[in-house]
Amino acid sequence: MYRRSAAAAVLLAAALTLTACSSGGDDADADAKAKPPASSAAPDPADAPAPSAPAADAKPTGPVLPDAKLTPKTGSFTAEEKKYLSGRVPEKMDPAAVLQTGQEACQRVARTAKRDKDAATGAVITGEIAGAKDAITHLCPDQKPILAAAEKGFPEGPRQSPAAGNYRALTQATNCTWEAKGKDGAVLASGPETPPKAGDKITATIPAGTAEFNSSGCYAWIPA
Repeated sequence: MYRRSAAAAVLLAAALTLTACSSGGDDADADAKAKPPASSAAPDPADAPAPSAPAADAKPTGPVLPDAKLTPKTGSFTAEEKKYLSGRVPEKMDPAAVLQTGQEACQRVARTAKRDKDAATGAVITGEIAGAKDAITHLCPDQKPILAAAEKGFPEGPRQSPAAGNYRALTQATNCTWEAKGKDGAVLASGPETPPKAGDKITATIPAGTAEFNSSGCYAWIPA
C-alpha cells in the first residue's frame, strides 16, 4: 500500500513539473510577441518622401534657388524656361519638377482651346487652370490670344466699378442672371430679359455709373 502511494506521488509530481514547463513556455512566447523590441533602427533619411512641387500658381514662402542654380539634372533650360522658374523653385527641389507644373498648365489650355476657345478663356479667367498666365507668357506663347482675351474679362460674382460696355457670358447655361446697381443701390439694369434657351449666348450691358455688377451661373464674362 505504501509503495503504491509513493509511486502515485512520484507520477503526480512529474505531471505537475511537465505542466509548469509547458505553461511557462507559452507565457514566454506570449511575452515575446507582446513586448516591442528593445530598440528600433532610426529612420533612413533616404526613405523620406521627396518634397512635391508647388502648385502652378503658388509662390514659395521660404528660401528659393537663386537663378544661377536653376539647372536641370540633365540637359539645359531655355531662356524663357529660366524666366518662368525665377523665384519659383524652393530650395532642395528639382527645378524640372516645378517646370513640369507650368508645362501641364500649358497643355490644359491648349487641349481646352482646341475644343472650345471660350471654355479655355473662362478657365484662365476663373483660375480653374492654375498659373496659366505665367505659363502662357513664358512656356506656350502660342496661347497668348487666349490670355489676351482672359485679361479683358472677369469671373462671375460681385464686381465693383466695372467698365461700362457690352459683355458676353462664357457659358451656355440657362440659369445665368446678372444685375447692375448704382452707388445708391438702385438697379440700373438686369437680365437676361427673356429666359435663355440651351445654347443661347447671354449678353449684358453695363451702364455708365455702375457701382457693382453681380452675376450668378454665368461662369465668366468678356467684352462682347
